[in-house]
Amino acid sequence: MAAPFDTPELGDVEERRIPALKPGAMAESKPYVAAAVHQEPLGFPGVLEDGWEKKAIGHMGELLSKYRSLQVFMDICVKCGACTDKCHYFLGTADPKNMPVGRADLFRSVYRRYFTPAGKIAPGLVGARDLTRDVLDEWYNYFHQCSQCRRCSVYCPYGIDTAEISMAARDIMDSIGQGQKYCNEIIGKVHKIGNNLGLPAPALLDTLEGLEEDIEADTGVPVKLPIDVQGAEVLLVTPSADFFAEPHVLGLIGYAKVFHAAGVSWTLSTKASEAGNFGMFIGNYEQMRKISMRVREAALELGVKRIIFGECGHAWRVAYSFLNTLAGPWDFLDPRYPVPQHILEFTNDLIERKGVKLDKSGNDGMVLTVHDSCNVARGARMGDRPGGQFTIPRAVIKASVPKFVDMHPDTICEKTFCCGGGGGLLTDELLELRVKGSAPRMEALKAVVEQEGVTHMAAMCAICKAQFTKVLPYFGHDREMVVSVHQLVSNAIILGDND
Repeated sequence: MAAPFDTPELGDVEERRIPALKPGAMAESKPYVAAAVHQEPLGFPGVLEDGWEKKAIGHMGELLSKYRSLQVFMDICVKCGACTDKCHYFLGTADPKNMPVGRADLFRSVYRRYFTPAGKIAPGLVGARDLTRDVLDEWYNYFHQCSQCRRCSVYCPYGIDTAEISMAARDIMDSIGQGQKYCNEIIGKVHKIGNNLGLPAPALLDTLEGLEEDIEADTGVPVKLPIDVQGAEVLLVTPSADFFAEPHVLGLIGYAKVFHAAGVSWTLSTKASEAGNFGMFIGNYEQMRKISMRVREAALELGVKRIIFGECGHAWRVAYSFLNTLAGPWDFLDPRYPVPQHILEFTNDLIERKGVKLDKSGNDGMVLTVHDSCNVARGARMGDRPGGQFTIPRAVIKASVPKFVDMHPDTICEKTFCCGGGGGLLTDELLELRVKGSAPRMEALKAVVEQEGVTHMAAMCAICKAQFTKVLPYFGHDREMVVSVHQLVSNAIILGDND
């Protein structure tokens, strides 16, 4: 696919090298700045106001005081270089400020100026900088070249988490009127309408009815996609992308078939029609809480017994790691089930108990690999054993397809590379960054395509699926190469014969 930028040449996954530095290569890359109409409904200033510098430093101080880890990260980095080649954006762009340590130093230099004795007395000797407009612009550009994937933290000997630093920087920028349009506009839609797409209830109902007709026409079985059903056992909270486009919607059909085959009553909700929580991307816990509360309110109003989340990486990270503290307690749910539960946990349990039957021939001709979503791999777990977030998705895929192949071990599980579009960067003005950031994953994919005949790559995250459908053609692959995990289940499941 032709592009106004150079698509990275893919090398040998076994011999990855640190690229030659290109200082300033991505200095002009930035997302659109949020307008007042996107900022003010979230309680943020609409524009930079007089005194923004003092306010920003004040908010930085609040975050340093509130989150001890943030100050520790500022103080303990020894510039060892272990993180240097671990960021997909640095590997794809060669810009040294996309090294995790380089990006963190943008924040650290301001921290040192205002919060350390040496920075106050002799700033030039310790790399301390005043928070000027130029520095703020640099923050805005480069902290929106971090997908908060946390891969660097896996390799850091001190456990420094650049994702937390990026989240803090974005939160500070929002607090002074320098927010990102893409994320803040989406958060506003969730507060006003209930989902990231801004899909109103009547349109959602029409979409689900149309899908029911399609499923019955295809299978002859009246599989339902219920919504706002009082007393259903399960509330499914799934990313709104599942209502909208392929391959997401094919995964939603898979969920519906699994519930139908298992005989479990379930429902979607017009109030909680979004699993995603972009409050995490902007580092603002109040926004995370408000979005999470919609799930609690829907569960109470519908009287469900359990909550299951669909395929979405950051949605599962927020649900698994924060839902209880953000919107708990959940003592009104059935204590026999985990709160929350992932749809892959639910389906895998059914497969193991023979509660559903799968015929791998439904996916004949497909050779699968899987992309581990960053937020599932490094920010959450599945099941009751460590590493379940890796074994459970693979078990479901292997039960559904004739052949499965993993990518290079340095690119999967806790070492997985980001898709390149996570962390609130899935916006078209960042396409160059997204394509270049996807290069390490594309390199590993290329190897299994050539060596193992892989035809498709499964993903368990809505953002990953959307990102791959966009960037795969830049590397010579069909956009339909990426599939939902439950799309594979949908193709393989046997309906009406599970006795």
